[in-house]
Amino acid sequence: MQRDAFSLLAAAERDHWWFRGRRDFIEAALRRIGVPVGAKILDAGCGSGGNLSLLARFGAVFGFEYDAEAETVAASLGIGTIAQGALPDAIPFGDTSFDAIGLCDVLEHLEHPVESLRALGNRLTPGGAIVITVPALPWLRGPHDVIHQHYRRYTPSLLLSHVAAAGLRVEYVSYFNTVLLPLAIAQRVKERLWGYRVKHLTPPPFVNALLYRIWRLELAWIPRRRLPIGLSLMAIVRRPTASESSAHA
Repeated sequence: MQRDAFSLLAAAERDHWWFRGRRDFIEAALRRIGVPVGAKILDAGCGSGGNLSLLARFGAVFGFEYDAEAETVAASLGIGTIAQGALPDAIPFGDTSFDAIGLCDVLEHLEHPVESLRALGNRLTPGGAIVITVPALPWLRGPHDVIHQHYRRYTPSLLLSHVAAAGLRVEYVSYFNTVLLPLAIAQRVKERLWGYRVKHLTPPPFVNALLYRIWRLELAWIPRRRLPIGLSLMAIVRRPTASESSAHA
């Protein structure tokens, strides 16, 4: 991610409607998983630590981040155990296994998504789960994706193929951020016509609060039912249990 874009994203993580809303959906997914008491939870690609406080509600939280500056910011929050690391071959924390892993808007940044998913799957306890969010709709790809160094935007079929190739089992997948999709389309059209520039991200307080409340309406569906289209995709995937693995052997 370009440095000016990263700095603005880090500053916006606490208050921006999109980050606040995404945390609500991640929380709902973790509740669906049924995280056990005393769980160990990993934030893979934790950025500047915007999700750490949420994850810490569910157990002992660990996080790793490739970018040294972002890792330093995340560690300064004093939440959990934070280290520098990278996917797929430099996951820290020794042989620690995790009951749940958050991979939130990270997979699109990775050159080797299947290998990264497989590596994370190997760090799950049997039956453990990964909550994945990624940007969707490849036809929306534009300057925003270039600035943020996205290798791809996902379709459900592409995400499912990457998960299956990594040897993981899909429990749930759906589009989300559906209600506000028309605004996103309008923004992408504007970017293509007049160019994209990195600017202050958080809108005025009234607009920010309104967008947050609108997006939260989708919690009536996500992650229990499925929406037919949206700006993002969410998936819950699990490491197969020993009995499931033997049944498919």
